[in-house]
Amino acid sequence: MGNKLYVGNLPYSVRDGDLEQTFSQFGAVVSAKVMMERDSGRSKGFGFVEMASEAEAQAAINGMHGQDMGGRSLVVNEARPLEPRPPRSGFGGGQRPGGFRSPYGGNRGGQQNHDSY
Repeated sequence: MGNKLYVGNLPYSVRDGDLEQTFSQFGAVVSAKVMMERDSGRSKGFGFVEMASEAEAQAAINGMHGQDMGGRSLVVNEARPLEPRPPRSGFGGGQRPGGFRSPYGGNRGGQQNHDSY
């Protein structure tokens, strides 16, 4: 087990200092970070807390998981590394496979003669 914890279902009013203060009852908090939206600056409702030792991290999980904070039941567990995302599909551009053309004619240039369709 590691020292870094995921803390989910946080009230949107919670800030880094609140998180640090709450978890300090279980030992030394190395860092506490509430994740925020880039554009609005609003909390995403989750964050991460790093404790000084694995024992303190486990004590924090045992003590805080399921506890009420601001009317919300906290989810606290060991943080897992972000897994790489699979490559995106080719939507939104690029050349069409097989040289397909639109069935709607596209740009045929010049005057259109509807009798030739």
